[in-house]
Amino acid sequence: MPRKILRHYIPSPARIREIRSLQLLGDWIYDPSLWHITRHSASMAFFVGLFVAFIPVPGQMVVAAILAVRLRCNLPLAVGLVWITNPLTMPAIFYLSYKIGALIIDVPMQEMVFDLSFRWITHSLGSIWQPMLLGCVICGTFFGSLGYFLISVIWRWRVSVRWKKRKLARVKRHTR
Repeated sequence: MPRKILRHYIPSPARIREIRSLQLLGDWIYDPSLWHITRHSASMAFFVGLFVAFIPVPGQMVVAAILAVRLRCNLPLAVGLVWITNPLTMPAIFYLSYKIGALIIDVPMQEMVFDLSFRWITHSLGSIWQPMLLGCVICGTFFGSLGYFLISVIWRWRVSVRWKKRKLARVKRHTR
């Protein structure tokens, strides 16, 4: 994983200590494991962020932050990845989750028109919440795991490429 690119977007520990609103959270927010970028912390942050992005709860960023703290993964990555579900992508993501949940539970698919209103939530969501929630957990687990393994594999591949380049450079220096 391009550590330099990620470091550009993630604030330094000194910058984090300057943010007064974070001081309300106490000293645990300054734990270095929440801010360092390692293969494990980045991979686990992708799992947490993508998993929570598929869970239809308000305050997804808070849920991702709590999980990131508990699992000791990179906090900014986990919280930032939650924004995969945004007002543009949310209908497609949750419809896909509903379809997968309905197929697994073997419930007939209901034709519905999505309307983000209180009336739609009280009338339509009551009949589709079980397949939708099951589909959300399945999709979140699948895409979170996929993100975890892809980041881990890409990270290892990049490290091996750099090792090979350094080895070739050493061989070239000694053959001169």
